[in-house]
Amino acid sequence: MERRPEPELMDSEAQTSAYAAADFSESNSLFVDRFLKRFAGLAGTGRLADLGCGPGDITIRLAVSLPGWEVLGLDAGPNMLKLAEQLLAEEAGLDKVSFRQSYLPDSSLPLGAFDAVVSHSLLHHLPDPQTLWKSIARIAAPGASIQVMDLSRPDSLQDAQRLIDQYAADEPDVLREDFYNSLLAAWTLDEVRDQLARAGLTGLDAEMASDRHWVVSGTLRV
Repeated sequence: MERRPEPELMDSEAQTSAYAAADFSESNSLFVDRFLKRFAGLAGTGRLADLGCGPGDITIRLAVSLPGWEVLGLDAGPNMLKLAEQLLAEEAGLDKVSFRQSYLPDSSLPLGAFDAVVSHSLLHHLPDPQTLWKSIARIAAPGASIQVMDLSRPDSLQDAQRLIDQYAADEPDVLREDFYNSLLAAWTLDEVRDQLARAGLTGLDAEMASDRHWVVSGTLRV
């Protein structure tokens, strides 16, 4: 099925309100658990950047699991960042977590400053996928731990609708529509492997993580 791009920024009040009320714990837990298992030998301190952090749930989950780390959540949407700040305010002791508005490519981000870089469900929003891969190469320190997860585009519209019915049957219409559009805008695993090759990123593995997600992870070599 041919890819159908969707708007780059999903940050309307209706969308952010729906995201605030929705339960993404399964997908977010999968992402965080996979990262912590893959990089079980991480040092006790470091700096982690979460690109496209949205409402901040993954950022905070990682910060709780990595209490010695400085964790920075970056997102282009001011309404999403408001949700992230609200979520952070509900947590105690996370004084090393911060959120910042950032639109990639962002030349103000420090070069090679992060020991880990993660991103969940950002790539399919970007008009040029190399924006994400080049941003990771730019801000990640040598040997940084990298994990990127996103939706995988189904083979057909019928398959996309089946996933909507299976995983979002009880969600508000705005979330169902966003999920459907995101599936159509997503990249396939083979396309992602080609993107990594064009970006010159090595040391990263790309594989399916579920029936609707692929994941890229590994120790970065540029």
